[in-house]
Amino acid sequence: MTGYGNWEDFRALENDEIMKIFKDTGVLLEGHFRLTSGKHSPRFLQCAQVLRFPEHAGTLTGMMAEPFREAGVDKVLGPALGGIILSYEVARWLGTEAIFTERQDGQMRLRRGFNIEPGERILVVEDAMSTGGSVNSVMEICSQRQADIVGVSVLVDRSGGQTDFGVPFHPVVTLDIPAYSPADCPLCREGIPLTYPKDLGM
Repeated sequence: MTGYGNWEDFRALENDEIMKIFKDTGVLLEGHFRLTSGKHSPRFLQCAQVLRFPEHAGTLTGMMAEPFREAGVDKVLGPALGGIILSYEVARWLGTEAIFTERQDGQMRLRRGFNIEPGERILVVEDAMSTGGSVNSVMEICSQRQADIVGVSVLVDRSGGQTDFGVPFHPVVTLDIPAYSPADCPLCREGIPLTYPKDLGM
């Protein structure tokens, strides 16, 4: 299979360039947000916003794919929903297949006829991660099928580099975003209005 683009024309962006794109496209929001965990944070990331733009998506997924160019990847696997576009675009760069997992009855599963064969070399991708829960669930599916996980590539690592998956791990951007318990939240003490991302349609 042929790849997505011309690697000779590929250029990795500097961190400040990426952050400008995130701000310009509405990925990075600043304020006072209640996260899914219940904690509060001054920043919220919605990576789907940047993927509206194929040019940006192509560049960023090239950065996700580049560390694994010579890894012999058979399939790129991402969790729905955030990993669907990314798995497809990273697979285009690598010239291989893209599949994704979905939650069914609370469990991450392969559906839609997707399959992983024993010994296949799988690259796991995700948009943004904090604790790595979704990535670990996807990796468990690979392990159950005796696949070889060649690495994990994410667009944004929100853990500040604290996560270890036991395989090569390459985030495009690493951010250390604070999260506070409601009782200890300085944003609450400052009286900054609390925003629920779901109220923004996120």
